[in-house]
Amino acid sequence: MAIIGFIGTGEIASAMVNGITNQGHKIYVSERGVKYASKLALLNDVQITNNQELIDKSDIIILCLLKNTAEKVLPKLNFKKDKKIISVMVDVSFYDLATLCNPAQEIEITIPLPFIAGGNCPLPCYPTGTIVSELFSKKNRIFVVNSEVGLNAHFAVSAMASVILFQAKISSKWLSHFTNDKENSEAYILEMLGEYLSNVSRSNNIDLSNALDSLNTPGGLNQTLRNHMEASNISDNLVAGLDGFRDRLKLNVKG
Repeated sequence: MAIIGFIGTGEIASAMVNGITNQGHKIYVSERGVKYASKLALLNDVQITNNQELIDKSDIIILCLLKNTAEKVLPKLNFKKDKKIISVMVDVSFYDLATLCNPAQEIEITIPLPFIAGGNCPLPCYPTGTIVSELFSKKNRIFVVNSEVGLNAHFAVSAMASVILFQAKISSKWLSHFTNDKENSEAYILEMLGEYLSNVSRSNNIDLSNALDSLNTPGGLNQTLRNHMEASNISDNLVAGLDGFRDRLKLNVKG
């Protein structure tokens, strides 16, 4: 069991805390983010403290700040060589982390999503997943990525969640015109999509092409709607949107 400190207490930090509470860890959260910190402090294994005391007491420090805040806050803090660091901060490179957290040497970057609170959250990690696994592998799958560019590309595709939810919202609104039941229309769309994707994910041989082929009966409803969407250049628009992150996430590499 570990002593863990969270610097920056917002939605993601709160979800991560809830995902590891009641496992024997001792958890400190920073005073920053009073709205979330005060709720987390109600948990038996969580205490609020200031950033420097949190660093001094913790074995593992999880950084959950915005880039501009990190650049202001972290240089004022004293890290030690034996501290383990996990960053969930977008736009903060491994090189910058090594500078901001110097002389700490064990540093990993990962990308948690809000549902990590309940588990089953895929966690891409760079350069290793050792520290992240120590805390989160009981409930979540760890994906070790072999380059920082690859890790940053995971940040980009994580934005697909809003695209899928937006399409679900449009579909449920369309459905509710016929059912006059907004709540059940939304529930049906989400459960239908969620369970289908879960079944594909749980398959012994995950293959998105095969999953799509199974829904490609000639003249069927799935094929008809998909062909209509493809005619509207949905694929090209998605790739263009992802490519829009290249400069921000330093993805301007061949391929």
